[in-house]
Amino acid sequence: MDVTLLEATEDPERVICTAARNDYMSGFVGDQSFEEVMESVDGEGIEEKKRTLIGHLLSHGHFGPFEHPQATFAVRGISRSCMAQLTRHRHVSFDVQSMRYVAFDDVDPDDVRDGEMVVVPPSASDPNWVGRNQTSGAVDEETVSERERVFTESVSRSVEEYQRLLELGMAPEDARFVLPIGTEVNLVMSMNARMLMHVADMRAAADSQWEIREMTEKVLALAAEWCPLTFAYYDEHMKGRKNRLAP
Repeated sequence: MDVTLLEATEDPERVICTAARNDYMSGFVGDQSFEEVMESVDGEGIEEKKRTLIGHLLSHGHFGPFEHPQATFAVRGISRSCMAQLTRHRHVSFDVQSMRYVAFDDVDPDDVRDGEMVVVPPSASDPNWVGRNQTSGAVDEETVSERERVFTESVSRSVEEYQRLLELGMAPEDARFVLPIGTEVNLVMSMNARMLMHVADMRAAADSQWEIREMTEKVLALAAEWCPLTFAYYDEHMKGRKNRLAP
């Protein structure tokens, strides 16, 4: 899995603070410098003033200003299962790699056995991995070896049968029905800072499924560079409080 920040609002926290100050100023923020807009906010310098205001907004549940900055991420190599969870979120825009127009006719099924094209869950090879709703605990090496064999043979056979259907003239949009839900997909998604925190509330939580949690943590790492004061406060004071920022 790989997550890349493609594009984002420049100086997002200036945008957040300007929007928030607009609500409480008699003058028009469009006619004033940022220093004038922030003049009455506590802090020695402009960075300290931004930190003060952003912390105040988040701690008081004033989330509207965080809807102005937008970020666009490219995600490579998540499963269709993970994508199905992710695309349930409202107010996120998606473009998803099509399995109608992109065929996997040149993928070697032997490479699928080695981990190409299909996301392999940790439980397929780790005897100590215990997932949510799993009826048993850790297993022995013999059991996990058989588990890995069954998984590997199943996904590689699905790809072989998919390619055979293509050879028999079936359209990719129909042949794809035999591919596993773990088939890798690439997507592009855009959301505002508030929605990103909401997605993190739901998908970085300890009880989230392992793959979407990993993806969300990668997104948060990029967000911390893009919008540092906001996501530093979120990480320290808000992360894990599930569903608090729901639109």
